[in-house]
Amino acid sequence: MGIADGLGEGFSVALDPTNILYVFIGVLIGTVIGVLPGLGPTATIALLLPLTYELEPVTSVILLAGIYYGSMYGGTITSVLLQLPGEAASVVTTFDGYQMAKQGRAGPALGIAAVGSFIGGTLAVVGLILLAPPLADLAVEFGAQEYVALTAFGILLVTYLGTKHPVKALCMAALGLLLATIGQDLTTGTGRFTFDQVELFDGLDFVAVAMGLFGVGEILYNLEKTEKAEQIKSRIKNIWPSRKDFKDSSGAIARGSVLGFFLGVLPGGGGVISSLASYGMEKRRAKDPSRFGKGAIEGVAGPETANNASSTSAFVPLLTLGIPPNVVLALIYGALLINGVQVGPQLIDTNPEIFWGVIASMFIGNLMLLALNIPLVGIFVQLLRVRGGILAAFALLITMAGVFSVNNDIFDMWVVLAFGVIGWLMKKTGFEPGPLVLAFVLGAILETNFRRAMITSDGQFDTFVTRPLSGTIFALMALVIVYSTVMGIRRQRRGRPPALYSDQLDAAAPHETAPGSEAEGTAGVGATGDRADGGGSPGATGGSTRAEP
Repeated sequence: MGIADGLGEGFSVALDPTNILYVFIGVLIGTVIGVLPGLGPTATIALLLPLTYELEPVTSVILLAGIYYGSMYGGTITSVLLQLPGEAASVVTTFDGYQMAKQGRAGPALGIAAVGSFIGGTLAVVGLILLAPPLADLAVEFGAQEYVALTAFGILLVTYLGTKHPVKALCMAALGLLLATIGQDLTTGTGRFTFDQVELFDGLDFVAVAMGLFGVGEILYNLEKTEKAEQIKSRIKNIWPSRKDFKDSSGAIARGSVLGFFLGVLPGGGGVISSLASYGMEKRRAKDPSRFGKGAIEGVAGPETANNASSTSAFVPLLTLGIPPNVVLALIYGALLINGVQVGPQLIDTNPEIFWGVIASMFIGNLMLLALNIPLVGIFVQLLRVRGGILAAFALLITMAGVFSVNNDIFDMWVVLAFGVIGWLMKKTGFEPGPLVLAFVLGAILETNFRRAMITSDGQFDTFVTRPLSGTIFALMALVIVYSTVMGIRRQRRGRPPALYSDQLDAAAPHETAPGSEAEGTAGVGATGDRADGGGSPGATGGSTRAEP
């Protein structure tokens, strides 16, 4: 099927009245949870996973995808008006967006962010259309060794690029792989770590684990947040940017679209790193870098465009290789598995309505977001008046009812509560749940293909390095580890935080006192625990956010 035929089928699916409704619901929910500090796309998608049992596979993915890229829009509003990033990737927007708001230019800041996000998201969809089919054709030739290498590389990059503490993240990834082994062995049928409990014979339920860590865990953590943010009191006007604003921002939007697309494809690239890299690029290219941090419109346009482009391009490895590049995509991957859809190189042939339908829905969703975010900014800001305790109680009720509805099993409710407490403790102690969940999802892929590779090679481990592609991937893994170790030692000697992308942050941050300008503010664990591309909502102060894997 050619691209034209595929898009034709995709739009016939996306323009179905039911799917249009769910596109709208998805982007609306995404915008709302992007505005509200304390939730975020990861927690929200985890809470809505049980709903996917009642929907068609393509409809459920359209809904969840809309929540994901919609949250990138919503996080901008509070970043500009409150200096409080509603979503992790919007931390950089606070640098110049809030300064523009203080100067009475909140309208143009929000307007150019919406326009840039629309352009970045749309161009990323075009890139997805052009890149995904040939990559899927290439991936058909992959063997078990290549999938082992890709899966391991994805977990490694997420832990090193998407977190502040790589060692802690690797520990969480190892724990996730361990949890994935619970249940009956797929080959021998013997029980592993079941402790003779019948409920554990089929392993831990992915929905229960995700809802516990990102649902209950987030609720417990955010209930501790009591700080308030100061809102800009002036009236928001002239939301549509002027001709000069467009002229000043056009280059930043173009560069942010390209940069965000390619960084989003990489495991661990995500919205946070994309927005940081875009801000740093614009600051270096500027004739007068001192303008940044004082209300430079390029400092809003570039990062906002980049993080929306990256959220769309993240679907490339998911839809073509069956490898989710971050935790939000891991949850969407889990939703497809729940519906019995095997994601991978064959998806474009076996389920073209899903592949092309999701892509076509992104065009429609981005148009809806542009229409929502320009005229309805004032309404979205009013959502901040809702008390956190009310939201927490409502979310907890949905969580417990939703997880019970999946298997009608009380045991799953206990799993949710247990992992909720674990998630809360992880947040308190600086451990991130993202690598754990990603490794938990990818564990079955890694184990199955590792065994297959061992069988076909008669137990020879060198099969992973003698094949050209898998050997190249493992060589890149070794380079990442060596580079990270060397840079970590150098930063320790300088007394700097061990975040891989702290150099980018140094280039991006306009001054030391800007909220979120420290490495901890962007790379560290924040109030919602989301990873770099999926982003999450930080705590009430906006000074601590999470990176998405």
